Amino acid sequence: MPGTLAQHIDPFINYLKFEKRFSQHTVLAYAADLHDFDLFLVKTFESLPVADLDYQHIRSWLARLKENDLTARSINRKISTLKSFFRYHLKTGNVRTNPMTKIVSPKMSRRLPVFIREDDLATVKQSVGSATESWETLNEKMLLTLFYATGMRLSELINLKETQVDFSRRQVKVLGKGSKERSIPLNKQVLGEIQDYIALKRKTFEGFAAELLVTGKGKKLYPKYAYLLVKKALSELPTLDKKSPHVLRHSFATHLVNNGAELNAVKELLGHASLAATQVYTHNTIEKLREVYKNAHPRA
Repeated sequence: MPGTLAQHIDPFINYLKFEKRFSQHTVLAYAADLHDFDLFLVKTFESLPVADLDYQHIRSWLARLKENDLTARSINRKISTLKSFFRYHLKTGNVRTNPMTKIVSPKMSRRLPVFIREDDLATVKQSVGSATESWETLNEKMLLTLFYATGMRLSELINLKETQVDFSRRQVKVLGKGSKERSIPLNKQVLGEIQDYIALKRKTFEGFAAELLVTGKGKKLYPKYAYLLVKKALSELPTLDKKSPHVLRHSFATHLVNNGAELNAVKELLGHASLAATQVYTHNTIEKLREVYKNAHPRA
């Protein structure tokens, strides 16, 4: 007889880890959502077999989340977690019906990506380049360069190994979400900076990490370290709403689209699963056209 929801979390999480090969960050988020839902069920309905859960139990939880002022984006992520969870257990026979079929996701206001203007980015790079050389400065430079040159995600860049950089073909192979591999071209200048960084790393440290980027102790970069370095560099732009590695990824995509790159090509470079996720970058092109029309058309 099927047990409670709590008893069915671990098999699902293992499925995400070992069969779907989701990133650690994604797996932890799914697990947190499910444990939160289980805690709600225990407190509100005591102990329920997972097979007896219906859409009303789920709606009650979603209503509680809304009462606690959780954003529509966060609620939708939790709905996505439950959809995957119940689809999996429907296949394994632990539930007879999927209670998520009657759940409607709340509408979200379209959030446009924050990006850096090309001339502002040049100013930031110049400012970082003039700083005194240290491993912190070197890492700041490399993070800015690689994020903007490749559009990689934070997790992809800090896990990037030296062997993934192909100097002869002038490209880098990136392992993205779901262990999907994609190739991103690199220009001579970026490749030269990478070679200089590797040479200095090998000269400075006896035992260094296989990952391309390392801390001042020769160890692999960790997310917070990289995040804070990028934030520090982007503090040169006080008008910028957000200062994170993802802003550089948005800037990479936005500048490509604004300069005429095909949307499908940008989708492949970013490692998006669908074109819908990439289309958000076209808004800047439309705004640019509106500005040109307004300034140039005699009857605008």
